[in-house]
Amino acid sequence: MDNEIETRTKVPRDFESLRSTIIERKNSMPKRLAQVAAFALGNPDEIAFGTTASIATAADVQPSTLVRLAHHLGYEGFSDLQSIFRERLRDRTLSYEERLITLEQSGIEDEEAGILSGFLSAASQSVNKLAATIETDTFAKAVDVLAAAETIYLIAKRRSYPLTAHMTYAFSKLNIRHQIVASPNGIDGELARFATERDAAIAASFSPYAADSLAQAQDLAARNVPVIAITDSAFSPLTACATHWFEVAEADFAGFRSLSASMALIMAFPVAIAERRRKDAVAKSHKTKME
Repeated sequence: MDNEIETRTKVPRDFESLRSTIIERKNSMPKRLAQVAAFALGNPDEIAFGTTASIATAADVQPSTLVRLAHHLGYEGFSDLQSIFRERLRDRTLSYEERLITLEQSGIEDEEAGILSGFLSAASQSVNKLAATIETDTFAKAVDVLAAAETIYLIAKRRSYPLTAHMTYAFSKLNIRHQIVASPNGIDGELARFATERDAAIAASFSPYAADSLAQAQDLAARNVPVIAITDSAFSPLTACATHWFEVAEADFAGFRSLSASMALIMAFPVAIAERRRKDAVAKSHKTKME
């Protein structure tokens, strides 16, 4: 009985906790459970809206697999697990006006100071978490790929767009050849098709993933263009087509989520690439003189 109570208290009751639990256990899950778990994190709206039959069909598993996954994670049944996805959807679909009302009802005495403090705290949490989890070896390998590229293509839409916009500024200042795939006349796909195997791309997308960003990253990978991905989950569709990828989980305040940790990461890339190229040029010059 005690073990049962302990297990139930550890069952994730919010989407972020559930996502973390799945990622932690994914390597030890049976193949079919891992398959449907990956589908669930990649298609959370489908899980929230769908029936057991429609979800099983979309995930290419038997309906009983959904129940098995729920029990594996400690839920009473699939409906219990599904409630987490529905709650996430409710939180995510709050309008900005509704978020402001929720904030107003939170009872903060000094509202302006509380809002500022909330966002600073969320930013600090995001950066600290990235600092604790990022693999520096992976960053170095990504810099190797990008420093060797003739042109670096930058792909991001919607909330992720500021990342590539800022990288464009930094790359321009550092004389790094690049192309932002963000055209006002709708030719993003055509721009991305100029990339060759001698180039590379940085693609950023967070749940709910931008369809255009995914399609462009997948197309580049299919044409053997290296893709460095910045996303929020090991089960993100971007990871499947990425040469190297980075997981960045941004904390939010009152439903509003910034790009604090993501911005820190993408600012490191231009500087690291420029420094790598500078050192390579110095080494090449030294070798030439020696010869």
